[in-house]
Amino acid sequence: MKYDVVVIGSGPGGYVAAIRCAQLGLKTAIVEKYPVLGGTCLNVGCIPSKALLDSSEHFHNAQNHFKEHGINLSKLSVDIKQMIERKRGVVKQTVDGVQYLMKKNKIDVHTGLGSFKDKHTLVIKGGKEEKTIESDKFIIATGSKPSDLPFAKPDKERIITSTEALELVEVPKHLIIIGAGYIGMELGSVYGRLGSKVTVVEFMDRITPGMDKTMSKELQKVLKKLGFDFNLKHKVTGVERKGDEVVVTAEDDKGEKKEFKGNYCLLSIGRKPYTEGLNLEAAGLSTDERGKIEVDDNLKTKVDNIYAIGDVVRGAMLAHKAEEEGIFVAETMAGQKPHINYKLIPGVIYTWPEVASVGYTEEELKEDGRKYKSGSFPFKASGRARASMDTDGLVKVLADKETDEILGVHIIGPRAADMIAEAVVAMEFRASAEDVARMSHAHPTFTESIKEACLAATENRALHI
Repeated sequence: MKYDVVVIGSGPGGYVAAIRCAQLGLKTAIVEKYPVLGGTCLNVGCIPSKALLDSSEHFHNAQNHFKEHGINLSKLSVDIKQMIERKRGVVKQTVDGVQYLMKKNKIDVHTGLGSFKDKHTLVIKGGKEEKTIESDKFIIATGSKPSDLPFAKPDKERIITSTEALELVEVPKHLIIIGAGYIGMELGSVYGRLGSKVTVVEFMDRITPGMDKTMSKELQKVLKKLGFDFNLKHKVTGVERKGDEVVVTAEDDKGEKKEFKGNYCLLSIGRKPYTEGLNLEAAGLSTDERGKIEVDDNLKTKVDNIYAIGDVVRGAMLAHKAEEEGIFVAETMAGQKPHINYKLIPGVIYTWPEVASVGYTEEELKEDGRKYKSGSFPFKASGRARASMDTDGLVKVLADKETDEILGVHIIGPRAADMIAEAVVAMEFRASAEDVARMSHAHPTFTESIKEACLAATENRALHI
């Protein structure tokens, strides 16, 4: 079989790249190691975690807020098996949707592990039969997998990664999380809301280190209210399972030894690129010291007919970043001139309240020596937020001191993940804070807080505070 393009990996980057290639008239195939399409995001990442986050938030609200709304419930309890079952249903529906899209766009799907024989040939093993396919071009989109510690390998029962955390059959009594990044905070939220004691052990001096410092502080405050116990500036030195118990040992910044005992330990220290089994050398490729494939500005590798996107290349490991890169590569191969502004790819943490961010952080602007001004608006001053009892958090807008161009928007609050799109649009068109401040926002809405923060950034003239 001979194709114009073969995409290896069917996560959000891979399947979107395949669809765009097919739309552009290229004869396209996709190769997936696992029997289902969708990759980490759809099967063991974004989609299932959001299903559980939503279920646990409903329970948390029923337990803590319904009474104030005038809704009385009795004998409220968690049915974790049903929550997991619903999550599986959501995943299946989404995965089936990708399968449908492949058929609709006439994309051949090959199941099995794809290994390069040379730069134009791929051998696919592990499916019903071994196949060899040829292609003019390839897109590597094989994603990533959870990182572990050299002294703490997951046993997938008590010492777990995010994959197993989405399939637990009981609510942990005490969940210890190593690492205070996006994934750890989201999964910690799920089980914290369902009643688990959550202890976080983090090497850095703050949680979610890549985000604007104000957001990290606010999120920590909110999670503390949920009962999280944070141990920052702690270096983990050991993780040991003793029957149904897991013992985590660590040293604080003063060298004092600490011990944490729980019944589950979630390793959440980041992810690493996944290129195992691709036999990159046969195609003339290699990975760098971090396991990533080097690419140029057009996402082309050092081999002229092979491109790479998503978690296997530089940049943030985000599903929507991979999607944009998939479209970029497909259109580049078709002779078009697409563009990606990496600074305008938003980052989101799906806790509640959610945290969302785009553009520069205040720390980055200070480091660059760029002159800026800042405006913020708290949700406790928003009528819509008060009506919904979602008053935690704020919107923070950073704008250039001279031109007023918006340089960064950071939100912790209700529906921040959806609201950040307004900031992305504004910044893509290089809007000033004054531009957004003069746009009518429906009342009452959460997005009024973005307008108010823009007013605060322009001569401190927010109206409702």
